[in-house]
Amino acid sequence: MKSWILKALAPISLLLASQLSYAVDIQPNTLYPQVELDTSMGKIVVELDRTRAPITVDNFLTYVVKGHYDNTLFHRVIADFVVQGGGLDLNKEERPTAEPIVNESGNGLSNLTGTIAMAREGEPHTATSQFYFNVVDNEKLDPSSRRWGYAVFGEVSSGMEVLQAMSLVPTEFNTKIEWPDFPVTDIVLKKATLLPRD
Repeated sequence: MKSWILKALAPISLLLASQLSYAVDIQPNTLYPQVELDTSMGKIVVELDRTRAPITVDNFLTYVVKGHYDNTLFHRVIADFVVQGGGLDLNKEERPTAEPIVNESGNGLSNLTGTIAMAREGEPHTATSQFYFNVVDNEKLDPSSRRWGYAVFGEVSSGMEVLQAMSLVPTEFNTKIEWPDFPVTDIVLKKATLLPRD
């Protein structure tokens, strides 16, 4: 009886083990992992900096490999400021997230054009899955001696023209989620992929 149960459970155990290994396969020894964002407006590749923002990079990559970002919307677009996504599904509903992470904004990386950083609420340690791209130099988002900043954790390595095109799309106040600066036509992040090591 016990052997029959073990044999029956073996495939399930293997499946769970493979899913768990998939969930945590975030290339922990790669200092500068790369992620491809396949969007409805084109592809963007970002190179992340684990040397400066290890907690933030691990957090972002965990969401990537779990498929959290697949079929999500860029929900905040402000020309000459930022393009933000990573939180809303195609029905404009928030996806569940893990616990917030520690703010690594004092890591020496600045919110310059083409960088990727973590969005958060007013309190400093509230970032979960949402991220944004700086489409201009936004040093005002960096930390100072009197306040926390927004943690930069990488930069665009290809597809900057896609990001710039995103930043120029028409936007409106979305009444469903009561959110300003929402693209009139959905910009979809179809798939985020952790690229193989070089």
